[in-house]
This record gives sequence, structure tokens and C-alpha cells, in this order.
Amino acid sequence: MHLTHELELFPGHKVTQMLFKEVKNAAELRQCAVEGKINGALINPTMLVNPFQVLVAANKAVNSQNNGKMKTRSLYSEIIFNLSPTNNISEAFKRFGCSDGDDSVLVVFIHNEDESQLLADLTARVSGRQVPVEEVSSLTDHAKVKKLYKVTQEEEKSGTLLDAVVCRMAAKDVM
Repeated sequence: MHLTHELELFPGHKVTQMLFKEVKNAAELRQCAVEGKINGALINPTMLVNPFQVLVAANKAVNSQNNGKMKTRSLYSEIIFNLSPTNNISEAFKRFGCSDGDDSVLVVFIHNEDESQLLADLTARVSGRQVPVEEVSSLTDHAKVKKLYKVTQEEEKSGTLLDAVVCRMAAKDVM
């Protein structure tokens, strides 16, 4: 149900993603995250095309943390910020962060030990149904994603939406 990857550039760092649908306590979860009671990023899955997008953002976040170049206050807020095609932090949270009324949420955390206790603690907090992370693409709002990332029809003909999104995410630091 969850998806865990070790970051190749940062041995010992693992990224775990968990997707929940029919979430009834999004406001409570968001408040817990703000207060630091949830050690993870709560992401609105409608703005995600593929779990790979989150891995790119997490990789950038760990790199920024290791280099002392984070633009936000925490590793998890940095992940949310890195999903955005712009450098506006508040806009990134508005678009990609979990909102009080959301009925689905993708939870992402970075760890270096066995994740079983983290998974159990988080699953106990969420009032919703856990589904395989690969289902995130079924929740995607393609029109919003294309508009936010300014993906043209010509671009879609030569590559995938995921290609365009990841390209924008990677390029925002140099633009």
C-alpha cells in the first residue's frame, strides 16, 4: 500500500509515500502537521501526476537541507515547496498542501530507519482508507496541473505530462 524508495544520491535516506482516500479528518491532520505532531508532508494528490514527482521534490529537499540552502523552515515544507513551478512559498502551500476540506491526502516522510512504526503511527491518525500510492494518478486534476505548470499542447505531443511537470520543478531554481 505504501511506496518506499532509498534516495540514490543520499544513502541512508528513504522516502515513504502513503495515499489515503475518503479522509474525514483533513483539518485535524493539517493542524497536527503545523504543530509538528506529524513528522511528514501532507500533500493534495489532485495536483500530482505520478509518485515520481514527489521523489524529485524529496530529493531536492534533502539536497537543500544538506547544503544549508533550504528556502522554508523544515524538510517537509521544503518538499511541498519543491513541487511548485514557482518560488512563491505561500502559493506552493495553497496549491500542493493539504487543505481542511480535502477528502484525499498523500503523506510523505523521510527516514533512515525501519518505517514500520512511522507507518503504524500515521495510519492510526488518519481517518480514511489507505490505497496503493500508484492510484495517485486517478486523483489528478489534469486541467489544473496543465494550467499551473503552463504545459502547451505542442509539449504534450513530444512528451508526457509528467515529463513537463518534472522539467518545470527542476528548472525553477535556475530560472
